[in-house]
Amino acid sequence: MSNRVMKPSIRTTAVALAAAGLGASLVAGAGSAFAAEGKAAVANTQTAVAASAAVAKQADVQAKAAAQLAAQVKAAAAKATAQKQAVAKKAVVKKAAAKKAASWVKPVAGYTLTASFNQGGAMWSHKHSGQDFAVPVGTPVKAAGAGTVVKAGPYGGGDGPAYGNAIVVKHANGTYSQYAHLSKIKVHIGQKVSAGQRIALSGNTGNSSGPHLHFEIRTTPNYGSAVNPAAFLRSHGVTI
Repeated sequence: MSNRVMKPSIRTTAVALAAAGLGASLVAGAGSAFAAEGKAAVANTQTAVAASAAVAKQADVQAKAAAQLAAQVKAAAAKATAQKQAVAKKAVVKKAAAKKAASWVKPVAGYTLTASFNQGGAMWSHKHSGQDFAVPVGTPVKAAGAGTVVKAGPYGGGDGPAYGNAIVVKHANGTYSQYAHLSKIKVHIGQKVSAGQRIALSGNTGNSSGPHLHFEIRTTPNYGSAVNPAAFLRSHGVTI
């Protein structure tokens, strides 16, 4: 077998070519790796952007939902406040109406009207000074309005024996109410009374033709200053 010896120049050339081929392979492999990494980076960036957009969208949806809920809560609170104010206003109006209605009342219930104001007759030395309510003896007599008792007792409480047992109440508007021919007095001078409060029992005392309440409205506490009681009560919302 013969041994062939490669010339040095040829060997050098072969080595160079091999080295060049290896280098090209390495460069190509590195380029492919860099390309893959680039694609992965782009994909990751796109994923991150998409995720960020999704988070932002979700946050926007949540913010809108929160704003809508806050608006609903505010509207509900405003409605509740309005309803509460309406109820309170209605209560105030109702209370005011009740107070106004109760400011003056009829002095007795279950009556029959008999002698009226300014009526003439043999029973009186002058014309009749009040309104008579025929009721049985012992019928509760109520203060027609709130005030202070300024007269209470027999002999008309000081106005004369014709009135029998009588009471006079002074009211805040400067008028006075008188209740006469009573069988029993339930209050005393100086006592505060409210409208509708029982102050006496009706009777037949004094100059009386039968059981009844004699009722007067006066401009002073004394006899001789009476005005039409029916008209006065009517002007204060009370019809007898």
